[in-house]
Amino acid sequence: MKKYLFVALAALVLTGCPSRPPEPPQPPVTVEPVPQPEPEAPPPPLEPVPQPPKLQQLDWLGSVQPLVNNMLQAEGVTPGSVLLLDSVKNSTNGSLQIGNATAALHQALAANQTFAIVPEAQLASAKQTLGLPAEDSLGSRSKAIGLARIVNAQYVLYSDVSGDVKSPTLDMQLMLVQTGEIVWSGNGDVKQ
Repeated sequence: MKKYLFVALAALVLTGCPSRPPEPPQPPVTVEPVPQPEPEAPPPPLEPVPQPPKLQQLDWLGSVQPLVNNMLQAEGVTPGSVLLLDSVKNSTNGSLQIGNATAALHQALAANQTFAIVPEAQLASAKQTLGLPAEDSLGSRSKAIGLARIVNAQYVLYSDVSGDVKSPTLDMQLMLVQTGEIVWSGNGDVKQ
């Protein structure tokens, strides 16, 4: 029985061997050199990027000071009162350095000492209480009055720059927080 098993196994092994003749070897492949491309002419120089328009330098302090002086002489202004002064709003048709305008307004009011201005830290905390971002410029008067009530201010100074960006106009309104009444209003051209 072992003989038959051995013969069957040998038959299976031999049938699995290929009976084809070996293939002829392939001839070696010749590599042709690729011709070097001619060097390209250098690209023409790039055109310079145009410079963005420069922001015009405006005399914010010179523009704000006469309006602040008029406001302080208005009837109904009580010296020693607390004033909420927030960022000047830009309603022009372009970009202005509104941070400089706000700083000039702070400087003009601090020089007169008629009002006690709400500190920046207290203002930021009150904005957070109302759920407003710290950089919110209080675009609406109702927001400004609501914020003034939280910080216990008696007055709100609402300031807006409008018109053409090349010759903007500064509008200011002093409002009584308790009633929302506009105690004083003034405007003037922004000096360059």
